[in-house]
Amino acid sequence: MSDRPLRTEEIERFERDGYLLVEDVLSPAELVTFGGAVDSAVEGRVGDDDRSLEEKTLYEQSFIQCINLWEDSLDVRRLTFNQRLGEMAASLLGADAVRIWHDQALYKEVGGRETDAHQDRPFWPIKPARQVTAWIPFDGSKRKQGAMAYVPGSHRLGLEKFVDITHTFQEPYDVLRDPLIADIEPVWVTAPPGSVVFHHSLTVHLAGANQGPDKRRVYCIIYFADGCVRRNAIPHPTVDRQQVEVDAKICGDVSPIVWPRSAEDLPPAPVGRPPKLGYT
Repeated sequence: MSDRPLRTEEIERFERDGYLLVEDVLSPAELVTFGGAVDSAVEGRVGDDDRSLEEKTLYEQSFIQCINLWEDSLDVRRLTFNQRLGEMAASLLGADAVRIWHDQALYKEVGGRETDAHQDRPFWPIKPARQVTAWIPFDGSKRKQGAMAYVPGSHRLGLEKFVDITHTFQEPYDVLRDPLIADIEPVWVTAPPGSVVFHHSLTVHLAGANQGPDKRRVYCIIYFADGCVRRNAIPHPTVDRQQVEVDAKICGDVSPIVWPRSAEDLPPAPVGRPPKLGYT
């Protein structure tokens, strides 16, 4: 894994645009090792689901989602708590330390539909807005194979709209037509293998359908600046499992410090973890 620190201009670009592509972060050997570990963990969660794509809900047609895989697998834990990635996240947030909100596999099947444009933070009961996601495409990402697009600068405009990408309660709000960003064209990002794309929790983003021949294998690590607190009573496993009250600091064995810690100091899986933990 690359050990170079983020450059000042990269941090400034992230602060301006709300996303940042960093190439050559993971080596080919690491892609094989970590990709295989996540593949195995996903198989352990959903390997017995034999439904066709058409039989799944619209949300499930966007991707196979498995969160907190670090709790299942020591090999996945080595990626989730990787110190170089954690240091990059801390640099982008301007934080002295970062914790994990959760990790997740987002595997878009062949023929999988688009991921609706949305922001992450409206789903999360956390404040202030000091969260960043590391989006890791193990095989790289291309425009017609589920690549991501970002609305540059959307994290700085005071926009925070809930978009029901699950299609459970209502038709998703078309955030791309919101007056604050309607005139800003989303930027599609092609990420070669070994890349990591970081985005802010308020950056509007979307993903294309997977029209390619292979599954889009993406793993995400969501970090937050140490010191963030629970902002409301919206349910979420990270705070609910730790019984964090509104306005209390978010900390504990479900959201341990990712960085800084020694490279071999991997946290244990939380006690009393529900089986087959999922998240929608």
